[in-house]
Amino acid sequence: MDQLFQSAQPAPQAIQADPAHPCPVCAAESRRLFCKHGYWIRGCQSCEHRFAELRPDPSHVATVYDDCYFQGGGAGYPNYLAEAALLRRQGRRYAKLLTRYMQPGRLLDVGAAAGLILQGFCDYGWDGEGLEPNPKMAEFACRELALNVRTGSLEGFSGSGYDLITMIQVVPHFFDLQQAFQVASAQTLPGGFWLIETWNRDSLTARLLSKNWHEYSPPSVLHWFSPSGLQELAAQHGCELVAQGRPAKWINAAHAKSLLRYKLRHLPLRRFWSLLLALIPDSLNLPYPAEDLVWMLFQKPAA
Repeated sequence: MDQLFQSAQPAPQAIQADPAHPCPVCAAESRRLFCKHGYWIRGCQSCEHRFAELRPDPSHVATVYDDCYFQGGGAGYPNYLAEAALLRRQGRRYAKLLTRYMQPGRLLDVGAAAGLILQGFCDYGWDGEGLEPNPKMAEFACRELALNVRTGSLEGFSGSGYDLITMIQVVPHFFDLQQAFQVASAQTLPGGFWLIETWNRDSLTARLLSKNWHEYSPPSVLHWFSPSGLQELAAQHGCELVAQGRPAKWINAAHAKSLLRYKLRHLPLRRFWSLLLALIPDSLNLPYPAEDLVWMLFQKPAA
């Protein structure tokens, strides 16, 4: 399994700053709010959407989500595949949730990675395909799980129509937000659905932590949504909100410890915190304690 990641290289900083960036949701003017990791976070003066002051291009997703992201620690995973069982269960939980609203059909999982969440949907009868920018993750899904996962991004995708498109922890990373949602709408069959899970900028956790909220982490994250902002964006592309809620999320202790070490690396007493974290067994599975995640289900009107 380690051979899957032997060629991992650090991601380069290849994205230019753009000080005159309009809001990608409503195209209104925006202003600089604060700086994180050398990048400005901007806020729309109309819809209040927040986004990074960057000019990303099609290489952005492949650059940020290279092999290091899946097995390099830091802002990514120390070993993505070690969370296989957790991720498959997450897919099953969502598939079970969706039985209230639809029957299984054709599914496209955007940002499928190694296909583990997609596998959970397939356990519930979905005919699933995946789309993943990292070639080695897509290869693993095809070879080891016998899933159909293509390499690429949603912005340039062409398929044959789906009853459900899932975008789980993906929307904040789209390099062209409007193009991605335009493609999603075109690929959704009449009466079909979108399931989106993302971080909630309006959550109590995000508001209390303000600019220190852990999800303000450009350049890997480009957008920070509120539920109302995501609803507005979906409406622009013909989809209406059906339901929303807070997902149950579990995380492997090794992953949690890696993220915490990365976030605490510039703080005083970081060595003390690192020693405390070392006491937690890597194999432990932990419930995510905060309420700053949201899932939202949208539907395209029937013809």
